[in-house]
Amino acid sequence: MLHLVGELTAFGMVLGFSPLHLGLLLLLLLGTEARSRGTWFVLGWVVTTATAIALMLSVGHRLVVTMEMGSAHRTGLDLVVAGALLGIGLKELLNPAEAELPPGWIARLERFSAMPVALLLLTSTALELASPDELLLLAKTAGLVLAASLKPVDEVSAVLLFSLISSLFLLVPLLGVLFVGESLATTGLKSARDLLYTKGQRLVGIASLAIAIYLGWQGIAGLQVGLTS
Repeated sequence: MLHLVGELTAFGMVLGFSPLHLGLLLLLLLGTEARSRGTWFVLGWVVTTATAIALMLSVGHRLVVTMEMGSAHRTGLDLVVAGALLGIGLKELLNPAEAELPPGWIARLERFSAMPVALLLLTSTALELASPDELLLLAKTAGLVLAASLKPVDEVSAVLLFSLISSLFLLVPLLGVLFVGESLATTGLKSARDLLYTKGQRLVGIASLAIAIYLGWQGIAGLQVGLTS
């Protein structure tokens, strides 16, 4: 169980460090009706993440998909996710000149942040589920829970735990605004926004590479188990 919690924490932190969603939240918290719009945005992320994993678990149980070490499903998923994250990490880290420039998605974020709340939530959900790397991370997380063969109540707890961990990067600035106040939190939010714009993609690259190496090792170990079994 401790191993499962550790893996859920690692994948949740990587999934949650999404420059697009973090940048959008920071813009919301620096705009009008910051508390209500920011709260709805974070709740939308949590619900989307939990629902996506719950649906994947439902499909996995229905198809009796096995995810133990050495199984074709787990080995294949490990290697596919590792390859995707490796590509993302190398792309971010091998283009330092581009990373120093303002990312092209800043203008789009500003347009998104001006949307009505309902349309904003739909856009946020679509962005999360349309991102191949985020979708693969969600699938990998569902596979981890399946492999643990948990009781239904424990599966629900695991899904909720992952959703909470993946939202930590969003919760910190939101809680700052809720408890410290919009005026007092403004300076910190602007600093976080500027840091995200200049260094966010590089940090994503480092995190992606770290998880890619781990999953690649898991996939190779799975291939060895599968060949010897």
